[in-house]
Amino acid sequence: MRLIGLALLLALVSGEALAQACVVHSQGERLDVQVCQQNRNIPPKLFADGFCQPNLAGQNVDVQYVDQCPGGAFGICSNAQVANMPYRQDIHYYGVATDAAYLQPYCEAQNQGAWIRP
Repeated sequence: MRLIGLALLLALVSGEALAQACVVHSQGERLDVQVCQQNRNIPPKLFADGFCQPNLAGQNVDVQYVDQCPGGAFGICSNAQVANMPYRQDIHYYGVATDAAYLQPYCEAQNQGAWIRP
């Protein structure tokens, strides 16, 4: 039994046992955007300290860390590649569903991801 507990602890420390995601909600003068980034292969510390900490001038930004992205997204850019890096993530979009008109082409062309309508 102790061996199983040790294996679980090692998996948790390595970041492999738990999913890693963050919900980013930004609000500005005429802007209210919420996305959730679900990590696929980004080093956990880099994901938490870099990818989940956007620097958006003039906006109030709230970040919440979760095990996985919540339901209710109007679209998901699945397996999105981070620009000029070998990293991948799933980006869940919430809010105005008509934004899919420009988010889907960006997802597919720039992020080389697959657009999913949940």
